This record gives sequence, C-alpha cells and structure tokens, in this order.
Amino acid sequence: MTGETTGASGAEGGMLERHFRMRERGTNTRTEVLAGFTTFLTMAYIVLVNPAILGQAGMPVASVAAATCFAAAFASILMGMVANTPLALAPGMGLNAYFSFTVVQQMGVPWPVALGCVFISGVAFLILTLTGVRQLIVSVIPQHLFAAVAGGIGLFIGFIGLKDAGIVVANPATFVGLGSVTQPGPALALFGLVVIGTLSVWNVRAAMLIGIVLTTIAAWIVGLVSAPTEPYSLAALTGTAFQLDIAGVFGLSGKHGIGLLEILFVFLFVDLFDNIGTLVAVTKRAGLMDAAGKIPGLNRILMTDAVATMVGAMAGTSTVTSYVESAAGVQAGGRTGLTAVVCGLLFFATMFVAPYAQLVPLAATAPALVVVGGLMLLPLTEVDWEDPMAAIPAFLTVAMIPLTFSIANGLAFGITAHALLKLLKGKASTKDWFLFTLAALFVARFAWMAAA
Repeated sequence: MTGETTGASGAEGGMLERHFRMRERGTNTRTEVLAGFTTFLTMAYIVLVNPAILGQAGMPVASVAAATCFAAAFASILMGMVANTPLALAPGMGLNAYFSFTVVQQMGVPWPVALGCVFISGVAFLILTLTGVRQLIVSVIPQHLFAAVAGGIGLFIGFIGLKDAGIVVANPATFVGLGSVTQPGPALALFGLVVIGTLSVWNVRAAMLIGIVLTTIAAWIVGLVSAPTEPYSLAALTGTAFQLDIAGVFGLSGKHGIGLLEILFVFLFVDLFDNIGTLVAVTKRAGLMDAAGKIPGLNRILMTDAVATMVGAMAGTSTVTSYVESAAGVQAGGRTGLTAVVCGLLFFATMFVAPYAQLVPLAATAPALVVVGGLMLLPLTEVDWEDPMAAIPAFLTVAMIPLTFSIANGLAFGITAHALLKLLKGKASTKDWFLFTLAALFVARFAWMAAA
C-alpha cells in the first residue's frame, strides 16, 4: 500500500499532476487510466454503429469507421487537455441518424454537402459560445423539453435499430408491423439483443461491444458476412477526409433553400441540448459542479465541442458531441481530463483496424441501437406528466421525433406547443420574446412545407 501511494505521489508531482491537478481532485494516475479504459469500453460500440448508420447515406463504411475513431480520439484528447474534464466525445447517436435518414435520404442532400452543414453548425456553435448567445438559447427552453428531446431521440434510435434488424417492417394496413423473426437477420438481431441485455444486467462494461462482436461471429457462421475483397489500409480515411462540400451548402436552391436552415438549426440545437444534459449528468456525478449548480470551465468545454465537430466534419463524420457513457469512467473514479485523454488514445489505436467495421452486418449493430435508445429514455422521468403545461409539449416532442422520422419536427412541435400554451394561459411576458421568435419560425416552416 505504501509503495503504491509513493509511486502515485511521485507521478502526481510531475507534469501530469501540474496539468490535471489530480491531487486537488482526490485521484491519482492509476485511477484515471483505469477510468479512461472504462469509458472507452462503454462507448467503443460507436466505432461499429456509426459506420453502419452513415453507410446507409452512401458514405464508404471503412472510411467512416476510420473517421469515427479519429474524431473521437481528437475530441476526447482535446477535451482532457483544454477543459480538464473526464468527458469523452465521439460522433453523436441521434444526429448521425438525422444526418443519414433525414438529411441525405429524405431531403436528398448529397452527403458531402451534409458534412458541410455539420462543419458550419460547429462554426455557429463556436460563435454562439464566444458571444454568449448560447446562454440565451438555453434560458428559453424549459427542462421538460430538454428531457423530451433526449427521450424522443432514444425512441428514434431504438426504432431505427428494430427497422435495421427487420424486426419492425412496413405494413400497408398499419404503417408498421412485425417482421418474420425466424429469418436469419431478425433472429441474429434478437440473439444480439439477448447477449447485450444479459451482459448489461450483470454490469459488464463492454456489454454492447461484446454483443456486436458475438453477433458478427454468428453471422459469419451462418454465411451472412463475407470477407472483404480489398486489402486493409489506413488510407481508407481518405474516402471521407476533406470531402465536405461547403460551397455546395451555400449553393443549395429550390426545395433545399429553407431546408438548409432547418438542417443547420437541428445540428446546432440538438448538439446544444445533448451537451448541456451530458455535462450536468457527468459533472454532477464527478462532484465537479459548484454549490450554485454551475459547471466550472463551461465555455472551454463547449468551445472544445465546437472545434471537435468541425474537425469531425473534415474527417468525414457527423456531429461530434459529449457522451453520457463518460459517467461510467466517473463511476470508476475518473475526476480529471486524464480520463478523457486515455480514452482518446485508445480510440486513436483503434483507428488502425477501424476499416474492418464493414465486416459487421446491420443485424449485429441493430441490437446496440435498441439498447442505447432504451437507455436514453431515462430523462423522461424529469417531466411532470401530471402538469399539462409540461406534459403536452413533452409528449408531442417525444412522439413526433420517431413517428415523423425527424428530430426537427419533434423540436418544432414541442417548442411551438410550449409557447402557445404559455400564451393562452396568460403567462407570456416580454422576456419570452426569443421563445416566441423560435415558435414563429417553426410555424412559418410548417406553412412553407404545406405549400411546397
């Protein structure tokens, strides 16, 4: 015990201690490293899931896998070094689905242009943070809508997972119905769901990653996966790196004119919601939040997130955001940015094998989407469902996101309903001008869509 303490103190007396202030936060190098490994294991599934989602937008899967690792590595290391917070980042679940299924597939925006939108949203996020406008946006959104957006995105992700697995299919009579679960694809997905569920209830940190791997092996055994014909090369990253089309963003015309504003708004708004919610959860659990309920170094954290999104877009992936799985590392004792740095270094090492993510079938990643979606429903407990002022806007937000396959529609219905109910109850005041401005913009959007 004495030797361990002495060794830890010696390490903490050096450069790491000076930068990360571990002693001040009651931790040591060994604990931070183990916490970093824990965080990585809980979120490593994104290396397999993100390429599967963005691949459906026509992006090269191997390239997206490499870009996912690079973006997560860069962002997590930057967060640790700049903000000294045990917060890891990676391409966000929900926003990658919006990117692939809504922006590219439904709106017909080419994926390089969509990447350009992600980049510009990162620039906008940085400007809003530097100018303080971010505080204005956050201040007009009630807590129940923050929770509803998180829950709605969870249902959206879970629904996509069930669809990818073939468990839920289109039905001309009822819109959706149950697929043939005895077919190889759905059966494998159910097997993966059982594996992940079993490991999760036993508190296995890498439950989702293990489940994806075992389901992929099963898919190989039954012949649903074949070996790639192209040799492995780290150069796969060039398939998406610097392929973003910023000029194309500003060149969008016709039906994409207003659609461009919607895309930018959703990327920016959801990233903002996701970050605030994650920051509150992780910093509160880590004991880093001050007595007034404020997060120390919040601007540095948000600026890091904005830069990470821009770099991620240049590498070739959707919006990079803070991960709530960072709480697992905090639970393991992580209290400083060294936890995030270790997690980032592990993502960097993973980049050298990331292109093989194309070997993972949708049936293997779909169960992870279902589980992640379910876990994202927890914030819904924060909604006062007995209060119509909170319950009605929250329900509309939660329901409209998966049912219309659009995060934008959920946000629009929720914010507009909140503003309208506030007005009709006579609680509106001049300080709500920004809320009603947002609601008016959403109403104008609905009118434009109806006339188009």
